[in-house]
Amino acid sequence: MDLAFIPSPSVGVVHLGPIPLRGYAFCIIIGVFVGVWLGNKRWVQRGGRSGTVADIAVWAVPFGLIGGRLYHVITTYEPYFGPNGHPLDAFKVWEGGLGIWGAVALGAVGAWIGCRRRGIPLPAYADALAPGLALGQAIGRWGNWFNQELYGKPTDVPWALEISSDPAIGRIGGTYHPTFLYECLWCIGVAALVMWADKRFRLGHGRAFALYVAAYCAGRAWIEYMRVDEAHHILGLRLNVWTALIVLVLAVAYFVISAKKAPGREAVVEPGAQLAEDADGETAGSGTDGDAEEGKVSVEKPAAKTAADDGAAESGAEEAETSADDEPGDKKSGDAADASAADAKPAGSGSTKKS
Repeated sequence: MDLAFIPSPSVGVVHLGPIPLRGYAFCIIIGVFVGVWLGNKRWVQRGGRSGTVADIAVWAVPFGLIGGRLYHVITTYEPYFGPNGHPLDAFKVWEGGLGIWGAVALGAVGAWIGCRRRGIPLPAYADALAPGLALGQAIGRWGNWFNQELYGKPTDVPWALEISSDPAIGRIGGTYHPTFLYECLWCIGVAALVMWADKRFRLGHGRAFALYVAAYCAGRAWIEYMRVDEAHHILGLRLNVWTALIVLVLAVAYFVISAKKAPGREAVVEPGAQLAEDADGETAGSGTDGDAEEGKVSVEKPAAKTAADDGAAESGAEEAETSADDEPGDKKSGDAADASAADAKPAGSGSTKKS
């Protein structure tokens, strides 16, 4: 008898009138928003503009969803194109079935298009987004819990996941390893690892993203090995285990080669972002420091003018004093000349002395 276990939701969809609200879709949407939010914060810290990550995500997210669905349908084609398959079910994304490998691969193509349109290096964008991708995956994995899918081997551990029976799809009830929870916790650890390593070693040129890929693949390999859902096997291993191992090796190789060829981090991640910040700073400063400078000029100019006027007045006073010293002699000469002229005129001529 199981004393404790994790219950599964009785339903994975709630109908709001004619509108179905699916838990799987909600988990994917919330994961995308969290990833973009964290990616934007990291992008701004690296010198980019706020909002650029969301603008490029408009390209990356649809490509990623298409890529994830294509990978799932191609690697698990029997329910869609096998005997008694239903091809139209391939479009029913809300029922589950998104392969992370295809999502990242085709999502990178969409991100490359968005980065190219903005003149941004894709590796720098990927580095900023890497921890957000891991957290987005951690949240998205709870969609498997709502759909009661992709669980592990039977177990009776206290944290076992209870799965209800569904003969229509061949699901046997019982308690199983909650691989969705294992991967969720692993992805949270990957996000923390990438942020720590990025801060400690200043990873750049795509190395933070490579670390995320390598760390995720290391966990996905052993988690995938625990799952009991149907899958193709190669040499006794599930296809996704081989995929995880191969991608892990490629990510490590990229990390090592990139560190040798381009050590350090990009000095500029978004051309023009610094100029825009400087312009905004000058505009904001024009109402404070600018006004103070204007006030300083308006005060200093009258002071300079007053000094000039004082100098001119002082010079004029000196000239006036010099003229005053010369004036008595001239005045006496002029008075003597006027007196002689008056004596020379005949009496009663009627002329008078000019004032």
